[in-house]
Amino acid sequence: MVDSYLDDLPITYLKGVGEKVAEKLSRLGIVSVADILFHLPFRYEDRSKVVAIGSLKTGESSLFEGQVELAEVVFRGRRSLLVRLSDGTGFVTLRFFHFSNSQKQAMQRGQWLRCFGDIKSYSKQGIADVVHPEYQLINEAQRGVIQEGLLAVYPVTDGLHQASFRKLIRQAFLLLQQGMGIRDCLPQSMLSQRGLPTLVDSLQQLHYPDTMPSLDASQRPAFKRLIFEELLAHHLSLSRLKKGVRCDVAPSFKSTGESRQRFLTSLGFELTNAQNRVIQEILSDLARSHPMQRLLQGDVGSGKTVVAACAALAATEAGYQVAMMAPTELLAEQHFKNFQLWLKDLGVQVDWLVGQHKGKTYESITADIAEGRSNIVIGTQALFQKKVIFANLGLVIIDEQHRFGVHQRLALRDKGAKTGVYPHQLVMTATPIPRTLAMLGYADLDLSIINELPPGRTPVTTAVLPVSKREQIIERIEKGVEDGRQVYWVCTLVEESEALQCQAAEVAADLLRECLPRLKIGLVHGRMTAQEKQTVMMQFKQQALQVLVATTVIEVGVDVPNASLMVIENAERLGLAQLHQLRGRVGRGQRESHCVLMYKAPLSKNASERLSIMRETTDGFKIAEKDMQLRGPGEILGQRQAGFMRFKVADLVRDAELLDQVALSAEEVLRIQPELVEPLVHRWIANSVEYAQV
Repeated sequence: MVDSYLDDLPITYLKGVGEKVAEKLSRLGIVSVADILFHLPFRYEDRSKVVAIGSLKTGESSLFEGQVELAEVVFRGRRSLLVRLSDGTGFVTLRFFHFSNSQKQAMQRGQWLRCFGDIKSYSKQGIADVVHPEYQLINEAQRGVIQEGLLAVYPVTDGLHQASFRKLIRQAFLLLQQGMGIRDCLPQSMLSQRGLPTLVDSLQQLHYPDTMPSLDASQRPAFKRLIFEELLAHHLSLSRLKKGVRCDVAPSFKSTGESRQRFLTSLGFELTNAQNRVIQEILSDLARSHPMQRLLQGDVGSGKTVVAACAALAATEAGYQVAMMAPTELLAEQHFKNFQLWLKDLGVQVDWLVGQHKGKTYESITADIAEGRSNIVIGTQALFQKKVIFANLGLVIIDEQHRFGVHQRLALRDKGAKTGVYPHQLVMTATPIPRTLAMLGYADLDLSIINELPPGRTPVTTAVLPVSKREQIIERIEKGVEDGRQVYWVCTLVEESEALQCQAAEVAADLLRECLPRLKIGLVHGRMTAQEKQTVMMQFKQQALQVLVATTVIEVGVDVPNASLMVIENAERLGLAQLHQLRGRVGRGQRESHCVLMYKAPLSKNASERLSIMRETTDGFKIAEKDMQLRGPGEILGQRQAGFMRFKVADLVRDAELLDQVALSAEEVLRIQPELVEPLVHRWIANSVEYAQV
């Protein structure tokens, strides 16, 4: 029986760790004695054999021994101590820029040194040069007597050196040998089933390997065990959050579905099977008395807004209010107009609230919300201002969820929290999330996917052309407009200031007006007011404009079915997700649609890969998988997982094959040994509690 665990001992328990050292270690996330064992080496040095000085090679790290021939302080640009060693096979110069007088005194002619360092270069005289090697003084009898083998090298911070770090690691292992323990948070049955070593064996192998590890560390059983444990901790953390939310109370929407049926009949088109399936999943959630936490994924144009309207009608029919939050005023207004048009004959009052609403207009809208006259309120971040009070909020719908931070969604959710009753949440995204990422990053949400497009939607063909073909592209625009098409011309300068982006759009608009004088050309950019943008977008929608030059503000914009050609300038500057979103602005009508990705040569390998995948497929999920490989999961998740998904050893792309096993193991732990969840989550994910209600 273990009396005490290293997990419970503060790092100051180790000799040599006072307040100052503890503060430095805390920068590395090391607070307990156990933490230092989870701070793993990033490489190893082979110190098992002494290399003759004459055989030292530039660019290699080597252990060598030599006798001091000369030690002198020189002033060539900066003060330095130069020490020349020889072992009979050749010479090497040690160079120290930081040294004490006692160090210099120790370098007496004839003194033997054992050194380890990087061989930087060779002088014209054929003498190797090593800057600041590790060294120890030895006598002649100690030559060639090596006790070290492979030595771990750790990530450290200012004021902490490898030698002192290794001493602390040794102390921690000594405590284990003396009978203290470290919590093994994986059940023994799981270790046997997966062929994984115990925690102590894994840590021993990682800090003191028997042989030089291969480059692919993830395939070593010791490392794989820790990867598995970390992925499991993340999964369990989110599963626990989901379980916690299930304990909350939410209003149960018991509705006849009459208004929903009337709405669907009025649409004049049939929903897809995927839309009908997702609507049933949502209605089933809304009928329960705990909060729905559902993520609705659907590619651009798959019909998520109609699904959201059906969910909203279930709430209003049950006597509750709905808040729908969009990331831009443009998109909020589009949703508002759609909902108003769809629901005008159903006795549902739809309002919208955005930053442009001021004075009496603002007072009137907020009064309607507070007194319950507004059934559905659509808006931007203006919705969670303190002055906005809902009479009876039952459902929160968040569009393009990756655009919002955790605290913004918390604020909106809390507006509906009354005496322990919380609103349902439907989170929507048109940015497809790879399956591997959804399994872990969204394990706290139930997932619905609309995986088919409405009939009549034509696939968009994509061409990738150099900027030198601009004239031919402009000719193509003229022919397209003659044929009755409308065109987007998108300017991208994402790494520059907004002012430069707007300037680029203005220059592009002037060029097109010069080349195409007979066409009506509009311009939209980020420095225009919301009202100005809205006016131009509506002119384009009503076909008063034939070409719309825009910055990426139209990534999430209005629906213009007649727009069937898009040109994206400097497409190599954008990520896959953004290119996919922009391309989704066309192909919304019956016409065959095209997207031209215009690039400036030369292309980097990464940019070339991005443009190739855009040309090859319009499948949002394939694009998302590739995007994750190129950019990593953090970028795709956006702000949502600010507290999660910071992996220490795991890698979602590399370790994706483990996720199915991790999901099964999480269920097993929760069922058989739930007491392991807390220590496991604490070990790998600090301070995640604040995200519990999101």
